[in-house]
Amino acid sequence: MDLQELDDQLLQAHADSDLPALIRLYHEAASQAEQRRDHDAACFYLTHAFVFALEYGSPEADELNRKLYERGRAHRLAF
Repeated sequence: MDLQELDDQLLQAHADSDLPALIRLYHEAASQAEQRRDHDAACFYLTHAFVFALEYGSPEADELNRKLYERGRAHRLAF
């Protein structure tokens, strides 16, 4: 998915308050940023995905927290 499509989908997911889509799309944005070696952007997107995963009660929160921890951006939490 190209950046414009990803941005459009993120905006729509926000408009729809679609938490599962927000988790998935921010995670995808983080992966794309990592591929570009833009680690600050990747952590920005991971943080958003993590917050929405916490809000939704998604089991994906653990994986997102682990990724942030490994990048030195969060404390490791127990879920």
